Amino acid sequence: MRYDKGHKNETRRHILDVASAQFRESGIAAVGLAGIMSEAGLTNGAFYSHFASKEELVREVLTDALTRREERHKANLKNGGALETMIRHYLSTRHRDRVGTGCPIAALVAEIARHPKPTRDAFTGKVADIIVLMTEQIRHGSAKDRRAKAITIYATMVGALQLARAVNDRKLSLDILENAVEAAIAIANER
Repeated sequence: MRYDKGHKNETRRHILDVASAQFRESGIAAVGLAGIMSEAGLTNGAFYSHFASKEELVREVLTDALTRREERHKANLKNGGALETMIRHYLSTRHRDRVGTGCPIAALVAEIARHPKPTRDAFTGKVADIIVLMTEQIRHGSAKDRRAKAITIYATMVGALQLARAVNDRKLSLDILENAVEAAIAIANER
């Protein structure tokens, strides 16, 4: 059967999207290739015409998802969005409740630490890009101080989101998010 031009790229994109949602929802270790391919409506054998291994898929998912997130942040900045808006959106109940479409860093960070160096390198590079973007939005302090603030803010955001998702007390979860928002904004506005 002959496919239209671009079919392979569209299929690859579809596999990435399905894997990305499944990894975020269930964790990388819990998701198998058979489940990804089944949800994508493809055979297991079709996987290997797009990716050499599950680890390559993990790297591609991370790079793709984090690049998309970074592009959204840049677009928001270009349209007048501020760091405070980004913080409030990230630490919202909506983001907390949508793991499958939310930040892959918060969903997968604990697992990434156990992956091979090439995957961790890709992850590290994208985290560094986000920190640079946040550093550029902080107005007060030397370059070194602004970078330190950006790292602290981002670590606060990711950790608070993970903690808010993990607790089963909705009030405590909301308190975690709200207090982290206030702390992150206070750090961003420090002189």
